[in-house]
Amino acid sequence: MKRLLRDNGLSFVLIGLFLGTYLGGQVFSGWKAHNEELVQAREPPLTWREYLTSAHFIEATTENWESEFLQMFLYVFITAFLFQRGSAESNDPDEPEEKRPVTKASPWPVRKGGWVRALYNHSLSLAFAVLFLASFWTHAVSSARLENEERARQGKPAVTFAEHIAGAKFWFESFQNWQSEFLAIGSMVILSIFLREKGSPESKAVEAPHVETGG
Repeated sequence: MKRLLRDNGLSFVLIGLFLGTYLGGQVFSGWKAHNEELVQAREPPLTWREYLTSAHFIEATTENWESEFLQMFLYVFITAFLFQRGSAESNDPDEPEEKRPVTKASPWPVRKGGWVRALYNHSLSLAFAVLFLASFWTHAVSSARLENEERARQGKPAVTFAEHIAGAKFWFESFQNWQSEFLAIGSMVILSIFLREKGSPESKAVEAPHVETGG
């Protein structure tokens, strides 16, 4: 058990933080906040189970997931061919990609070769791209549903899905999150040139010169 915790501690802690902030934070606080809005509109409040399938909850959740997966897709993809000299988050622009031999321990797609390997070569960025598209679509659908619920309370006619995604509100919801993700990862790229965190794989060695790239 001790070895299991040591070898997988990072994943366990991140999953725990996700579940804690998701279930104990976002779900609970979002449920309370949305019910306050419903009471003010003289509508019956939702149960906890009902809230989990509501447009309010799904829209808020996927709006954030969308931006996170977009960030990771673009970052994984563009760092394959773009560089930032001195950054711990960049490959060395002067060093060619390391060529490693295929062994019995190599992943199955690598040993298989052909189109299977070609797909596996980009499987990480493709996975994030699929997650982004799924989150974006779910955000768009739930956002349209939420807007129509709000319009119904105000006695206004419903809008179509096409009208909703053509409107400024939907794109404001997306862009306000996208820009913050690009700012965060850009800060990481630039600050890791000059600053250090001893022991972290996201940092160069404390003694490393600023111009040195990578860990």
